[in-house]
Amino acid sequence: MTNEVLEAYLKHEKERKELGIPPLPLNTTQTLEICKLLENPGDQNELLLHLFKERISPGVDPSAEIKADFLNKILTDKVKCPIIDKKEAIFLLGTMMGGYNVTPLVEALKINDLADDAAIALSGITLVYNAFETVLELSKTNAAAKKVINSWAHAEWFTSKPALPEEIKVKIFKVDGEINTDDFSPASDASTRPDIPMHSLSMGQSLFPEGNKTIAEWRKQGHTVAFAGDVVGTGSSRKSATNSVLWHIGQDIPFVPNKRREGVVIGSAIAPIFFNTVEDSGGLPIMCDVSKLNNGDELTILTKKGEIRNKAGEVISTFNLKPNTLADEYQAGGRIPLIIGRSLTEKTRKALGLEESTVFAKPDQPVHKPNQAYTLAQKMVGKACGKQGVLPGESVEPVMTTVGSQDTTGPMTADELTELACLKFQAPMYMQSFCHTAKNSNY
Repeated sequence: MTNEVLEAYLKHEKERKELGIPPLPLNTTQTLEICKLLENPGDQNELLLHLFKERISPGVDPSAEIKADFLNKILTDKVKCPIIDKKEAIFLLGTMMGGYNVTPLVEALKINDLADDAAIALSGITLVYNAFETVLELSKTNAAAKKVINSWAHAEWFTSKPALPEEIKVKIFKVDGEINTDDFSPASDASTRPDIPMHSLSMGQSLFPEGNKTIAEWRKQGHTVAFAGDVVGTGSSRKSATNSVLWHIGQDIPFVPNKRREGVVIGSAIAPIFFNTVEDSGGLPIMCDVSKLNNGDELTILTKKGEIRNKAGEVISTFNLKPNTLADEYQAGGRIPLIIGRSLTEKTRKALGLEESTVFAKPDQPVHKPNQAYTLAQKMVGKACGKQGVLPGESVEPVMTTVGSQDTTGPMTADELTELACLKFQAPMYMQSFCHTAKNSNY
């Protein structure tokens, strides 16, 4: 970076550190400056590499486009970087989830010295969308592309990731009574919701005002903290509520700035939408009797046995992981990554003439009775699934031809879309209204 840009960034980093949170991800101006300096880094190697690797949002964020273009220029000899060679450039492209990084990786499959590395990188990416057809066609004549197709078919993007641990040792942070999403994500601080670390500072400000400091202190001591409550996540359906909880109790995601996953949330009752957003975000929601769980308890969660034990080894609560796909969701990094990745695997296997994969847990489904009656809504969803109708609790993946999104927060929704790394909507028709949040949106 130029001295002015670098000094401004370091000042911002210092200010945020005083609040106990990391700096914002790099914007396009900062990313462009880093790319320029990487061509002649001088004595700033460590800082520049850290910023370039860890502080640029992946997917189709505008800064990710600049990052992918710079790495592609290294691959095509348009740029020389003394601290990032071509193999490292391939690796870094492979950490960017999908979107702007996919085309350079596909092209690298055709370069002998880089093909194997590109195949490894692409094999771990599931957000490839229309590039699937390109790789499939290329695999007929290109050995590296064939490796990618075989890897997708065998779900190595999934099996290479750590499974849900059979034992998770946690320290319980418990809030008695009902905790609603406004406790996690106060409406009074709605303007900061897209900035997950900043917004998380307001979590519990009324209901458990010292809670965030307590959780932070326990984590400094080396504990994994689980959030527990009698009734958790009622009220407005706010993804920001899940973001805040996981920021305090979750784990950093490599190469993804300012976002966390893998947090454990326990409740005697967990509101359905909050439960789903914890699933989607790679957390582990568990519903069980929490009456014998006390604030500060150090417990062991036995995920396969469905038991929670105290230090003496006594079972103080039991549970069933539901849905039965929850362990797969956790391993995949969330329910949405699992759905997208599983779809890619099945699409690949179908193209190769292979049978359905046995790697994934099949969702438990309700039984359709003879002459089953369906509501109009059940018939509509059923038609999109090639069925007469669907039942409550049934897990299906309908063909999407129209997508409507209403009452959403502009910047947060934009961030969700960039993380899905899709350069265009796949449905023929789509509509989104920002409603009462439009005044807070620049989109």
